[in-house]
This record gives sequence, C-alpha cells and structure tokens, in this order.
Amino acid sequence: MEWLNVKDFSRMDIRYFQDTDTLPVSFSNGEIVETRDVNENFLIELDADGKVVSVTIEHAGEHVDVSKLYFEQIPV
Repeated sequence: MEWLNVKDFSRMDIRYFQDTDTLPVSFSNGEIVETRDVNENFLIELDADGKVVSVTIEHAGEHVDVSKLYFEQIPV
C-alpha cells in the first residue's frame, strides 16, 4: 500500500472529542485534498500525492475503548 508508508509520518497527534465522539489521528501537517470513506465510521484524509495525512474514527466509543487510550514513546 504505497499510500500508507509509515516512514512518511513526521508526527502523530491523537485527540478525542467527547462531545462528538470523534477520534482523529494526524500523521503529518500535509494539506488534505481528498477524504475517502472506508465505511460510515472511518475516514482517510489524503494529501495531493495520495499519502495519508490523517484518519478519523466517527462514533469512536462504539469501536475503541477511549477510556484506555495511552501511548508509549519508543526510542529511535
């Protein structure tokens, strides 16, 4: 999947908006030029080169236990 190249991700920003039950995950500051609906709850946002800028999970609480979200920074 050329459009999903982890080496291109310059950062990762995960947020959860409780009021809308939305979980966006951003991988870069690239300009979003296209949004693809994977299904009614999962969106992929792409830049002009077709690379993933972010993904969004709608109705996140139905798919992810948001109370247990955590991260671990792994040294490079």
